[in-house]
Amino acid sequence: MNAQSAGAAATAASSLSPLREDVAGVAVLTLNHPQTRNSLSEAMLEALGDALTAIAHDDTVRAVVLAANGPAFSAGHDLKELNRHRADADRGRAYFKHMMTTCSTMMQQIVALPQPVIAAVQGPAMGGGFELVLACDAVFASEESRFSLPEVNLGLLPGGGGTQKLTRLLGRLRVKEIIMTGRTISSREAATVGLVNNVVPAHQVLPVALEYARLISTKPALAIKLAKRLVNGGTDASLGTALDYEQAVLAGLFTTEDGREGIQAFVQKRAPSFRGA
Repeated sequence: MNAQSAGAAATAASSLSPLREDVAGVAVLTLNHPQTRNSLSEAMLEALGDALTAIAHDDTVRAVVLAANGPAFSAGHDLKELNRHRADADRGRAYFKHMMTTCSTMMQQIVALPQPVIAAVQGPAMGGGFELVLACDAVFASEESRFSLPEVNLGLLPGGGGTQKLTRLLGRLRVKEIIMTGRTISSREAATVGLVNNVVPAHQVLPVALEYARLISTKPALAIKLAKRLVNGGTDASLGTALDYEQAVLAGLFTTEDGREGIQAFVQKRAPSFRGA
C-alpha cells in the first residue's frame, strides 16, 4: 500500500470511528456513519472494539451509552463489503469467518465490560445491529424503532450471537419464529417481551438513556461491576461453546449457493432465487 492509499484508508477508518463524549462519569459512544445506516463494516467493528478497550481501562467511566446518528441505529453487517470477497480463492469463506469473529468478539467486549452499557435506539436495529443491542445491559427505544434478524432472507443466519442470546431471553419457540420468518419486531412488542426497558418518543431516547446511566454512575462501581458479571454469568454459562458452533455453521452457509444468491440479490436490488443448495 502506498502512502496515498494508506492515508485514504486511515481517513476512512477515522470516519467510521464512533464519536465519544464523556459527561459526569458517563461515556457516550455514537455510531456516526448514517450514509451506510451505521452498518457494521470491518472498520466500524474495529473502531468500536478499540473504543470499548479504552473505556474498560478508564476508571473515570462508570457507565456507557451507545447511541447512533441518522435515521437508523444500525442496519447490520456491510453486505457489499462481504460480497466483494466472493472473488477470493475460497469464495470469501475465510474473510466472512474473520468478520463474524471480529463482530462476535466486539459484542462480547460489551458483555465483559466492567461498566454497564445502555443502548439508546432511535431507529431500526436490523441483523447485526439488533445483535449489538442484545449485547447491552439496558435498552431504551423510540416509538419508531424496530428490530429484526432478517438473515434467513439472504440464505444465512444471525452471526453475532443472535441464535443464542435471543433464545436465552425469549425461549426456543419464539426465537425460531423470529429467525425462521425474518419478521420485524416493533418497539412496543420488544418492550412487552422484555427486550427493551422502555419505549419513549424519539427525542427523549438519548436523554432517558443518559438519565439511567447517570443514576447507575452514582452507585458503588464494584457492586455494579459484580451485578453485571453475576447476572450475565448465570444466564450465559455455556454461551462460548454455543457461539463457536454458531460461527462454524454460519461460515458454511456463506459459501453455499443460496448464501451467495441471497447477498448477490440484495446488492443487485432484486428478489433472490433460492435453490436449497
